[in-house]
Amino acid sequence: MATSKLFIMLAVLICMAPINTCSSAAASTASMATRLPSPKFPAIFVFGDSTVDTGNNNYVKTLFKANLPPYGENFPDHIPTGRFSDGKLVPDFLALFLGIKDDVPPFLKPNLSENELRTGVTFASAGSGYDYLTTRLSNAIPVSKQVEMFKSYITKLKGIVGKDKANNIIGEALVIISAGTNDFVFNFYDIPTRRLEFDIVGYQHFLLQKLEDFLKELYELGCRKMIVAGLPPIGCLPIQMTAKFQIPTNRKCLEDQNSDAESYNKKLAKLLPELQAKLPGSKLAYADVYEPLFDMINYPQQY
Repeated sequence: MATSKLFIMLAVLICMAPINTCSSAAASTASMATRLPSPKFPAIFVFGDSTVDTGNNNYVKTLFKANLPPYGENFPDHIPTGRFSDGKLVPDFLALFLGIKDDVPPFLKPNLSENELRTGVTFASAGSGYDYLTTRLSNAIPVSKQVEMFKSYITKLKGIVGKDKANNIIGEALVIISAGTNDFVFNFYDIPTRRLEFDIVGYQHFLLQKLEDFLKELYELGCRKMIVAGLPPIGCLPIQMTAKFQIPTNRKCLEDQNSDAESYNKKLAKLLPELQAKLPGSKLAYADVYEPLFDMINYPQQY
């Protein structure tokens, strides 16, 4: 991937955490998209949690829903779509910038057109994670089951374009993966289910092994170009600060949780090139969302 495109992708990825609006980024990205050449990727596939779920949870019996106001107030037609955002999400921005399509539909949306299926969908589910316990109460779709959805998608794609063309689309597509925050929040910090079993280092390794198994499974299904987003500064999430500080004026980022996120990200950034070396023909990239978002939180006047 060209350096300029990777830079823009990482810049857009800072909008992933649902504590900032991305309206200005959308306008900038749309403007740049009009000057781009033909698409470098035939499709975009997305896996993960609410940061990249464009509406799958609309079709799942789960507690996590974003199909009501004020979600979507800056989306075209100002309607809530199931995105946990005031407007579009990162997959939408990337698809537009890369010249693939205007936005990325959820796989579970009924009556998807053949063109929508050919150019990619998201399998992500708000509230999801790599750890199956993360979705035990919410009934969101765990990452492991998103792979099963992808297998169903492959069958549909082959029925549309044929086996050879489908294999080519999958092999050349851009795959985005964004998850992990819910695992720490729901299983370690707020509900200490896994804390009874692991210390923080052990749980980090547990999740990274789950992620590695997931990437290998996608590779076996034909995916070759994959970008994995790291964790945001978890200790700065409003829900985490609210749980810790009862008086709103005293709220501040939780340094221990941010430190845990940073150490996880370092391990993830080290894992991906090691795994790439074991998977011939693969290209695995790490997307840092921690530093840009942390900078925005600490120096908002610069933005």
